[in-house]
Amino acid sequence: MAASFEHTDGRAVRTSTAPEAARRMLRRAIHFASYNFVLNRRSIRTVRADGFRLTVRPTVFHPRYFVASEFFSRFVTQLNLRDLNVVDVGTGTGIIALSAARAGAANVVAVDINPNAALSARENAATHGFADKVSVVCGDLLSALAPQAQFDVILSNPPFFPEEPIDVADRAWHAGPGYRDIKALFEQARLRLTPGGRFYLLLSSDSDLGLIGSLIEQAKFRARLVGRKSLVIESLVLFELRQS
Repeated sequence: MAASFEHTDGRAVRTSTAPEAARRMLRRAIHFASYNFVLNRRSIRTVRADGFRLTVRPTVFHPRYFVASEFFSRFVTQLNLRDLNVVDVGTGTGIIALSAARAGAANVVAVDINPNAALSARENAATHGFADKVSVVCGDLLSALAPQAQFDVILSNPPFFPEEPIDVADRAWHAGPGYRDIKALFEQARLRLTPGGRFYLLLSSDSDLGLIGSLIEQAKFRARLVGRKSLVIESLVLFELRQS
């Protein structure tokens, strides 16, 4: 059966109706290739994505091979973030944080649990002249930040799938059973957002949207679909969350 994720406007995001067994096999094949030839590579790469020249260290989510990064980056660039405080959770190369700075944010905090990602994001911010606007923290979700830190906008492109990650590289793909590794993000986001703040969350139509939807509801957010990009076997789905 197809999964669905209901929104305040009455619409639903649905996964493909293809047999789930076939989809699982295809996802495993894609994950095998992505993990072994992209995520777990041993060399430092340089890549251009959405107008940025980015250093991509080993184990860091690649912004060109995985189109989610550019899709999200283009969306963020179009937002009016002038004079706002923004945090990007799971920053990877820092491309989304850089997009927020490009969109006028006063301050951007880029957070990632992967030390190689934090190094890449810090270097990429400096390369593009955003070292004074973008600060980088290596830590777990928002718990790594100062207790008093508040944000007008939270951005996150978390791991899409609720399976046990193999290692730090695979944490870009898998968030642990029941989305263990990102489960706290939604409650943390509720406590960190300023009144009227926004939380933009990028997922896959193949994510467990029912489970993530329950985490969103428990944290007292309302979800609205604000972007979608169809791919060969799935769709990228972008939600705006606001406090109920």
